[in-house]
Amino acid sequence: MDRKILKLLSKNARATAKEIAVMLGRTEEDVAAQIREMEKAGLIRGYKAVVDWEAVDTTTVSAIIELKVTPKAGLGFEEVAERVAKYPEVESVYLMSGVYDLSVMVRGKTFQEVAMFVAKELSTIDSVTQTATHFVLRRYKEMDIELHDRNNDDRSTFLL
Repeated sequence: MDRKILKLLSKNARATAKEIAVMLGRTEEDVAAQIREMEKAGLIRGYKAVVDWEAVDTTTVSAIIELKVTPKAGLGFEEVAERVAKYPEVESVYLMSGVYDLSVMVRGKTFQEVAMFVAKELSTIDSVTQTATHFVLRRYKEMDIELHDRNNDDRSTFLL
């Protein structure tokens, strides 16, 4: 595993093996082989563009859902987390320390659609004892990429 290659790819997944080799003072063949090995080992799970969906489509809504879960004997939180992760509305699921157990990032078309997903799907899972929904009003940074454009600062639209 080469952490330098991983860091460069996490900053720019479009960087070629040749570009990375130049940055690290290595051969393109060495870098390409190491990337293949890390993909095969599951260290690199995929390559993804960071899209500012709010700029593309203003009709999408994101929410962070907190779930309190009663863990099952021998399985802990794994069964619930894996079940929640399978929903197409769910972008990410994290096991948390603190007041709640799972943090779930959800995307939908409207506030009501997200609320109904929580009410009909997440809150009805047997092990889920409580939910709390926090709607995302604006994303400023995602996956180490800044999304905030200072020239189009419309924070005043969120003031009550």
